[in-house]
Amino acid sequence: MTTLPEALAGLPLPGVIQEIDYEARLALFVEKLVALFADVGITYDVGGLEADPAKILLEAATYADVLLRQRINEAVRANLLAFAYGSDLDHLAAFYEVVRLFQESDERLRERVILAIQGRSTGGTEPRYKYVAMTSDVRVADAAVYTVGRDPTIQVAIFSTEPNGVASAGLLTAVDAALQDPAVRMVNDRIVVAGAVKHAVNVVANVWLLPSAAPSVATGLEAIVRSEWDKVDTLGFDLARSWLTAKLMQPGVQRVEIVAPAADISVPFNEAASLGTVTINNMGRGF
Repeated sequence: MTTLPEALAGLPLPGVIQEIDYEARLALFVEKLVALFADVGITYDVGGLEADPAKILLEAATYADVLLRQRINEAVRANLLAFAYGSDLDHLAAFYEVVRLFQESDERLRERVILAIQGRSTGGTEPRYKYVAMTSDVRVADAAVYTVGRDPTIQVAIFSTEPNGVASAGLLTAVDAALQDPAVRMVNDRIVVAGAVKHAVNVVANVWLLPSAAPSVATGLEAIVRSEWDKVDTLGFDLARSWLTAKLMQPGVQRVEIVAPAADISVPFNEAASLGTVTINNMGRGF
């Protein structure tokens, strides 16, 4: 599933993209055919028969019409940043002088295009520095650009695609070099690059299974939780108890009780949470 950047996520579906209804299009064709027959004094009244040759031809024509309209929709989407993918997205990005990095996903490239647009300023804006950080290396999963209090030092926290999101020394060096480039850094700016702070959170949950569920359902829950967390783990993403409950309510699970954490874990925008130990207690059958 495609995840849109915040700048695009709230946009309504463009009006130029049509909703395609095969049955509605077929009804229009039949209505037109009946009118044409009526113009020459012929009453067409067998359109409801599946074997009617005219009806069969209209169904074939409607199918071709629907395919054409779908192709037009796809062509429109290919020219919109929110919907383009693959080489179409590459061409849109090139207009903003953004080039896809090696093995970069569509979602990440789309985010960098937005940052490039937002960061086009004579000053060192947050989007500009974030764009440079993410462009420096495809291993940068996310970056937070901020200052602390009145200290003008620009802090850049890097969240990595590397294990547990921890940025390696080599990655931090690459990002720092990109940001310190005289063509990038404003003369008066002092930039410090560091790995995002990671807070390990231990999880304990009690689960009750349905009578028909195999015991292996409970033993596989830890792997599911870790896999799902890897998909959403990024800077500022809170670890909510409701999220844990939702992921643990797998087929065969009757009830879930989160023991730890005792409350939702609120994560600052420049930090990230990680799963420490995940303990799943099989409490038996729910009834």
